Amino acid sequence: MSFCLELHLQQTEDYEILLSKAGFKEAKKVIESHSPKILYVKPGAKVLGARIIGLPPIPIGIDESKVTITLPYTKPCHGTAVVELPVEKEEIDKIKAIAIK
Repeated sequence: MSFCLELHLQQTEDYEILLSKAGFKEAKKVIESHSPKILYVKPGAKVLGARIIGLPPIPIGIDESKVTITLPYTKPCHGTAVVELPVEKEEIDKIKAIAIK
């Protein structure tokens, strides 16, 4: 069974919102300063069951010691949030596979 970001955010509280109601540039700065490793994906890439939108390239923060990722999450009419959440190691591997740099 695959991970669904939208469902996870609705049903659990094991994530941290680092920024909310922001723009893409602000979100990028927070991710790049917060995460020990940064991978970049193209807009429209599917991460955790959600298509990631933003200004290319889109940063995804990886913390392999905590097994978390930090990513921008945009909802229409609500802006962009930066969310750090725990994931399975396999999800980190999937992000590495679609990373562009």
